[in-house]
Amino acid sequence: MKVLLLQADNRNQNNYACQLLKNYIYLMQTVLITGGTGFIGRMLTNELIKEGYQVIILSRSARNPEPGIRYATWNIDKGYIDQLALRSADFIIHLAGAGVMDKRWSKSYKKEIVDSRVETSRLIVENLRTNAHQVQAIISSSAIGWYGPDRPGSGAFTEQDPPSDDYLGYTCRLWEESIGQASALGIRVCKIRTGIVLGKGGGALSEFIKPLKFGIAGILGSGRQMVSWIHAHDLCRIFVHAIQHTAMEGSYNAVAPQPVSNRNLVMTLARATRKNIFLPLRVPSFMLKLILGEQSIEVLKSATVSA
Repeated sequence: MKVLLLQADNRNQNNYACQLLKNYIYLMQTVLITGGTGFIGRMLTNELIKEGYQVIILSRSARNPEPGIRYATWNIDKGYIDQLALRSADFIIHLAGAGVMDKRWSKSYKKEIVDSRVETSRLIVENLRTNAHQVQAIISSSAIGWYGPDRPGSGAFTEQDPPSDDYLGYTCRLWEESIGQASALGIRVCKIRTGIVLGKGGGALSEFIKPLKFGIAGILGSGRQMVSWIHAHDLCRIFVHAIQHTAMEGSYNAVAPQPVSNRNLVMTLARATRKNIFLPLRVPSFMLKLILGEQSIEVLKSATVSA
């Protein structure tokens, strides 16, 4: 590697050598991922492998290994994590959690949303506290649900703003507090407050696209509510950056620099996918409340979050 760097006589050669060196440095480092089989988890796994990391995905059931990936089991109810996987990890990326919009918010599902985040975080921290390990940092997912709706006359939310007192604010606070306990063990903890994730193959984009398959651009409520979004690839790069930069600690917003209104987002997607062959259709707020119940608060909420 030293020869490559010393003999590089142009920019392309030097860039190639630097990439080889970086891959060599990270080659022996292992990232343990929870929630690694989900939409973001799959994309992030591929990004980590390209960077030269080995990846272990924690799963509830055993799976056959893949190039650069092996699977290990954990069981939240039984308080079990594969100890060999934990001892092998240099970093943990914690993505696990029941989808906030996957089911209607019954009392039991709201409890599952909280428990799937808090109990998994506690299990990780407790196992790190009681077992030998080499974990340098935990990079945990969080959400901009921390902030609640926009405040009249106030600017964009920043990481210094307190959590909202609504359901998602409460959930995010417990989520961040539970994984933040690892700091007392001397482990660097970084929490990524993620906006609305857009990307092919999953996430919120698939929901926005569904009506467009029938030529309908569904504008929710007034359409004026601000959407703080992020592209899936950019989100994955933030997680990788947080691993590689030891100065990153605490909470960070993962959103694009410019939030857009729901109407602007929907119309942009419509023009990109349907050209001019679509019908804008506003879905009234009362209808969304009937269909979604309490969840309608989230799709109608305006949240302007600073990047």
